[in-house]
Amino acid sequence: MTSNRQRRAVCPGSFDPVTNGHLDIISRTARIFDEVIVAVLMNQSKRGLFDVADRLEMLAEVTKPYENVRIETFQGLLVDFCRAQEAMVVVKGLRAVSDFDYELQMAQMNIGLAGVETLFMPTNPVHSFLSSSLVKDVAKWGGDVSAHVPDTVARRLSEQLRPQ
Repeated sequence: MTSNRQRRAVCPGSFDPVTNGHLDIISRTARIFDEVIVAVLMNQSKRGLFDVADRLEMLAEVTKPYENVRIETFQGLLVDFCRAQEAMVVVKGLRAVSDFDYELQMAQMNIGLAGVETLFMPTNPVHSFLSSSLVKDVAKWGGDVSAHVPDTVARRLSEQLRPQ
């Protein structure tokens, strides 16, 4: 029995900034699903290094090679966003066991609230230590993060953190 329903997944996050680890998860998800929605959380109570418009712009640029990926923003509950997008699967990258504890609780809440499934994808070991926070810290102190983020992000980090 075949279905005409599209298989659609959501890859949520703050992406402040997008890293090569994020891109690895997005690209692998794009190979599995018909459509991938990269959902950028807008959190008014948290001030990011990059504003949401900048994050959307960087994500749009670095995901151009993937025709089945689109970038959206959301606030509030992820399950409400998923429902509105008719996406019943969330894909989350796991770097370490410490990620699993928190993500498992979220996954269980999401299935209970709205029947939204969570698929955990192990991060490529090359990126297992990588986080946006670590990239920002290293860049802030003048360290070279070019191996860990797309070129456009490295350039924008440098511009954003340049001493005034």
